[in-house]
Amino acid sequence: MCSSDLVNKIDKEGANPAKIRQQLTEYGLVAEEYGGDTMFVDVSARQGTNIEQLLEAILLTADAALDLRANPDMEAQGVAIEAHLDRGRGPVATVLVQRGTLHVGDILVAGAEWGRVRALVSDVGEAVTEAGPSVPVEVLGFNGTPEAGDRVAVVENEARAREVTEYRERQKRERAAARLGAGRGTLADMMSALKAGTGAKELPLVVKADVQGSLEAIIGALDKVGNDEVKARVIHSGVGGITESDITLAEASGAAV
Repeated sequence: MCSSDLVNKIDKEGANPAKIRQQLTEYGLVAEEYGGDTMFVDVSARQGTNIEQLLEAILLTADAALDLRANPDMEAQGVAIEAHLDRGRGPVATVLVQRGTLHVGDILVAGAEWGRVRALVSDVGEAVTEAGPSVPVEVLGFNGTPEAGDRVAVVENEARAREVTEYRERQKRERAAARLGAGRGTLADMMSALKAGTGAKELPLVVKADVQGSLEAIIGALDKVGNDEVKARVIHSGVGGITESDITLAEASGAAV
């Protein structure tokens, strides 16, 4: 079985694609020039270097080596790659269709959000009426902003969409409550830590952003700024505007928004 991989940012000062190849051998990805079966393509996303070669390598791997096929004649399924809240268009999700064909008017579920597809926009900014397998499109019509990585699927009606998303939202709240409870610990634990002078003080935070990628970057940065004395603890995060429930949660937990 053959696979393909890319080495990005080759235009960056100090870039060493050969070193990257060597490091990836530790994970079983051995380049063809080393006697393995993984095609490597050195690219620069900023300068556009070798992008055509990368696309050719992916097509060759999918078609010839792995014999990958998708059924376009079924209800669409895929994954949300990115999502953001657009002031003029509302929640917008970039969806990669993996099976089936997505049409304008379909009822779509993505994680804990759902909506009727109001418009589809291609990767070159053109309005389209449908998107088949392997086609990325911006989807307009969600009632909220999905999270990157959410599974996307067409359902038969609005009742089914509400049922699925309400169940997922309930699970999401339960997980958040469990994390909040685990982070607080018991009163006895807190008193013991205060008496002993141990344990870091925590700054609880509710974080909202307009783009999923920015949200993940902010949370990652907050994880790194803590030390043995003080650290940030994100009790809730999401894409979109600050809502009444965000403020209620912050007040209940003494968090900053």
